[in-house]
Amino acid sequence: MNIVILSRNKDLYSTQRLVEEGERRNHLVEVIDPLECDLIIEKEKPTVSHNDKYLDYVDAIIPRIGASVTYYGCAVVRQFEMMNVFSTVSSDAIIRSRDKLRSFQHLSKAGVDMPKTVFTNYSFDVEKVISHVGGTPVVIKLLEGTQGIGVVLAETKNAAESVLEAFNGLEARALVQEYIAEAKGSDLRALIVDNQVVGGMKRQGKEGEFRSNLHRGGTYTYHKLNEEEIKLALKAAQKLKLPICGVDILQSNRGPLIMEINSTPGLEGIEGASKKNIAQAIITYIERNRHS
Repeated sequence: MNIVILSRNKDLYSTQRLVEEGERRNHLVEVIDPLECDLIIEKEKPTVSHNDKYLDYVDAIIPRIGASVTYYGCAVVRQFEMMNVFSTVSSDAIIRSRDKLRSFQHLSKAGVDMPKTVFTNYSFDVEKVISHVGGTPVVIKLLEGTQGIGVVLAETKNAAESVLEAFNGLEARALVQEYIAEAKGSDLRALIVDNQVVGGMKRQGKEGEFRSNLHRGGTYTYHKLNEEEIKLALKAAQKLKLPICGVDILQSNRGPLIMEINSTPGLEGIEGASKKNIAQAIITYIERNRHS
C-alpha cells in the first residue's frame, strides 16, 4: 500500500514512528509537507501535485496537520478525499476539533460532561462573564490555541479583566472556563484509535504551572483509565467523528470532564507512558478500513 504522511517535519517522533511501522508492514511510506502540495481542480479529475509529480498512486493518508496550517492543510486532505483516498481523519473532523467553541457546542448537545464554559462577543462586562462560570479563578483560552499557547489562569477579577481586554484589543476570540482546582495542574490523556482506547497517561504540569502540556515542561506517567473515563473519551471522540484522537480529561469532584480533543495527537508521551505500540495500531487501522 502507498501511504502518505502529511507532515511539515519528517524528523518528529510521531512521524518517524508511523514511517517505521508502515515500512515494517511492507507499505511504501512517504512524508510530504502539505504546504508544498498544489491542488489541481478540474471536472471529475481532482489531483494533488508535489514536486512536479502527481500523487494519483496514493492509497491512504495520515494527516499530521499543525494548527497554524489548518486551512491549507485541510484543503489538501479534502482534495485527497475527493480522489477517494482513505484518510485516517477527515478534513471536516479536523476543522471541527480545531474550533474549541464548535467542539464544546457539539459535545454539550450530546450530554458530554465538561467544565462550565462561556463565550461572548468581545463583552466588556467581565463581571457578568465570570459569574456565569461561578467566579474566579477562571481559565481563559484562545479559540484556536494549541499546546497550552493562549491559555491563561486568571486568579482574580482584575486579572481576568486585563486578559480579556488584551484579547479583545487584539480581536482574538476567547472562551472563559471554570477552573477545576482539584485537578491540581494535571489531566489525563486517552489515545483513541479505531474508536477504541489504546493507551492512557496522566500529565502533570511543572511546579507552579497549571498547564500540563509536555511542550511546557509537563511530565507524564502511565494511567489506567477507569470505566467512566473510557466511556467519556469514546463518547466525545464519536460525537466529533474522530476515529483517531487524543482526548484530554480533567479529574473533578463531580467526575471526569472533557478538557480538549486533539485530532493529531503526538505519540511520544503516550507510547512512553503506556508502553503500547500506538503507531502500529494506526497502520492496522488503515489496513482494516481502507477498502470498507
